[in-house]
Amino acid sequence: MKTFTLQAGPEPSFLAELNGPQRDAVVHHEGPLLIIAGAGSGKTRVLTYRIAHLLAKGHAYPSQILALTFTNKAAREMKERIKALIGPEADRLWMGTFHSVFGRILRMEAERLGYNRDFSIYDTEDTDKAVKGILQELNLDSKEVKPAQIRYRISGAKNQLIGPEEYASKFVSSSLDDIAAQVYPRYLERLKQQHAMDFDDLLLKPIELFREHPDVLALYHDRFSHILIDEYQDTNRAQYEATNLLAAKHRNLCVVGDDAQSIYSFRGADISNILNFKTDYADATRIALEQNYRSTKVILKAADSIIKRNKNQLDKTLWTENDIGNPITLLENMTERDEAHRVAHHIRQLKLRHGHRNHDFAILYRTNYQSRVFEDALRRADIRYQLVGGVSFYQRKEVKDVIAYLRLLINPADEEAVMRVINEPGRGIGDKTIEILRNEARASIRTFWQVLNDGEAVSQVYKPAQARIAEFVNVLETVRTEVGQVPLIELGRSLLEKTGYVRQFIEDGSTEALSRRENVMELLNLMAYYESTAEDPSLSGFLQDVALVSDVDQMEDDAPAVTLMSIHASKGLEFPVVFIAGLEEELFPIGGRNGEEADIEEERRLFYVAITRARKELYLSHARTRYKYGEEKTTLRSRFLDEVDKGVVRTETGATISQREDRFSLQAPASKPSASGYRVEYTESVPKAVIPRSTKPTETRIEGEIAELHELVTGARVWHETFGSGKIILTEGKGPDTRLTVFFPTHGQKKLVARLAKLRII
Repeated sequence: MKTFTLQAGPEPSFLAELNGPQRDAVVHHEGPLLIIAGAGSGKTRVLTYRIAHLLAKGHAYPSQILALTFTNKAAREMKERIKALIGPEADRLWMGTFHSVFGRILRMEAERLGYNRDFSIYDTEDTDKAVKGILQELNLDSKEVKPAQIRYRISGAKNQLIGPEEYASKFVSSSLDDIAAQVYPRYLERLKQQHAMDFDDLLLKPIELFREHPDVLALYHDRFSHILIDEYQDTNRAQYEATNLLAAKHRNLCVVGDDAQSIYSFRGADISNILNFKTDYADATRIALEQNYRSTKVILKAADSIIKRNKNQLDKTLWTENDIGNPITLLENMTERDEAHRVAHHIRQLKLRHGHRNHDFAILYRTNYQSRVFEDALRRADIRYQLVGGVSFYQRKEVKDVIAYLRLLINPADEEAVMRVINEPGRGIGDKTIEILRNEARASIRTFWQVLNDGEAVSQVYKPAQARIAEFVNVLETVRTEVGQVPLIELGRSLLEKTGYVRQFIEDGSTEALSRRENVMELLNLMAYYESTAEDPSLSGFLQDVALVSDVDQMEDDAPAVTLMSIHASKGLEFPVVFIAGLEEELFPIGGRNGEEADIEEERRLFYVAITRARKELYLSHARTRYKYGEEKTTLRSRFLDEVDKGVVRTETGATISQREDRFSLQAPASKPSASGYRVEYTESVPKAVIPRSTKPTETRIEGEIAELHELVTGARVWHETFGSGKIILTEGKGPDTRLTVFFPTHGQKKLVARLAKLRII
């Protein structure tokens, strides 16, 4: 492995792999830089090589480079590539998502803001519960005023750097706004009292820190000489302000993005950040990456015909040296069920005729509820799939319960965590008891945990409850003494044993209870893996990692499964074959607010993103009828279909599929297919036996041969029929009885015997 030293050296050999604009972007090292990176133009390579070039030429030490991304997946991929170029020194880079990097800074500086370093990170469920409690204090019914509605307004204000006073004076235009204005300051006080931050705070608090403590800002000015930001078009006001503060001294700010892929305004992203970069930094160098390495000429032509209709954009034209490719296929369906079965049919045909595998396919849709009919169709066709954006492992009740216990060990002020587990497992501490003690906490301006530890306060409640509360407090205080003294895995086991949390599942004995127990055990596996891989493992670090996991981070890249996901979740990914479903008015585009053109432009950018996920084959699809709110309604095909260059599209139409039908066969077309379109009809074939529904359908055969023993080495990526894709992290012994320790992202760490595991090399 190479070792890194900071010294000016010759031009690295990897520069020869780049085209002209890519090379210009990589070697530029001083002053602000705007890289307009079109879809599939190699921006990850450019970012990776740019960092490696800065290091190789002696422009910075690894610890002086800050690289910000929007997903952990992107950060891991970049770091692995850089490590392959420069060696283990890549681990010293400051690289990660905005939330994770700023969270790391806040852990070190939290006391400056009046928080302890082990502050909790509240997810949307925690936030909604906190808001609900405040609504109750204001004598407002949380059934009539949804906490999520208030949380959405507060979050929007925070992302625009609008405080409670400004919000109340300038942004109240409805009764819900008025309620949000009352809740907002109380909500901030509540989180501060509980030493908790929500996701928005992880972006806002660094700004507060840097503005109120110039000495801290000066420290980070000296630390970071070069800052790189990926997907700059997705930054919001808070991210914009924080990074500009950090870049103010050296001004070596490199932003990479594509305004045509700005699709997150609903969560505060501001496209003007990238459109106005040259205004903010008049001396900035602008480089456009326009050569596409991903898609065929046909797919690029379709994408170009769509995005050129938008008015607000930076000028660029994608081009490629790739093949022309096959025409895009437009599937015209009668019903949404028809649509799903036809997509499943095409997947089967493409596998049979062209050798595609399941992981080559992605089905993209505008809203997550559309996945259901595709799941049904794929199950019936015996096609394995993975659903991205379903119920996350970390959102399962039993997993959240254990995480709440862990949060309490380092932050007893975390009231939402206390409330979650005070009766998990059941302890007979009633709602009336909890209400009395919470009111005492509010009246005495103390945390709920402090009141639970106050014998005089607890004496107000029903006597049997006093003993149960004392037992609950004693268990947590006993386990707390083990924090930092024993390995995380031992801490987790001790917690589960002393609280009796897992015992309840064993005593229940039902299939569901045992499944929940397995999920808890899986969390322990993840704790062990984190401790074995983290640079400086700690319980607070583990909890921060868990809090910031996204749906895409949990996606298995190598799983032999068709991917079902929303278009928003697909950005940054690519697949050989893509199906874009539900291209109908009021669904895609989903409809602008009051018909505003800006909303339609974002929907058009979303369609552009979907199209450019495809490498080889692209299918567009719509249905003439679709169920909405329990009623079947006639739909109107999307305006976007009329905007796609007609010279690259062929059309398939078909009759409605019978409700009794499960398998279908293609009849020969009445005439030869033409560029302008052809007709395909579906007919019923042999009825299929009823198949029990399964939440995890599997294929009858997994592609690939079972690995030879000599292939099962540390670092090898493997596939297991039950656990999916994983990585061998330890081998013990020799021969067929070699013991393997394998980490599977979706199942954690497993110990396997080589001769029995039937692993396949990926």
